[in-house]
Amino acid sequence: MEIYLLRHGIAEPVQPGRPDADRALTPEGKRKLREVLRVAKTSGVKPTLILTSPYRRALETAEVAGRVLGYRGELLRTKALAPGSSVKDVWEEIRIHKNEGQLLLSGHEPQFGQLFSYLLASPSLQVDFKKGALARIDVEQYGSEPRGILRWMMPSKLAAAAD
Repeated sequence: MEIYLLRHGIAEPVQPGRPDADRALTPEGKRKLREVLRVAKTSGVKPTLILTSPYRRALETAEVAGRVLGYRGELLRTKALAPGSSVKDVWEEIRIHKNEGQLLLSGHEPQFGQLFSYLLASPSLQVDFKKGALARIDVEQYGSEPRGILRWMMPSKLAAAAD
């Protein structure tokens, strides 16, 4: 399975009295996401399933990904991708969908940096997972612990340079 980790794009700033879960993407955040996803599409990224955090900014990120990548299915919201969830919860969610060819996950930091390392069986690996970045990790076995292979990672600045 090809697993794509897509960190949400640039979102509105935190505002006192407003729930963090309600923060939307900014126009710039959507634009940068489209740039990354257009490059990804030319590389053959075509998810068979998109899982997303229930937080608005991640859900909007998943919606942009679906449009750009030609995804026709429903977005599956999962609490496993919400802030504060463990990488083991995400791995269990991935294992449920192990028959998918390309699984795209839309979520948050610091979870995605930790998940990146966990999927590569390298827990001490430090990853700076920028907003709007996309990474591909391939997994072939679905035991209790993952052993993935990093194929590539693309920050939004690199995608902008490719346009």
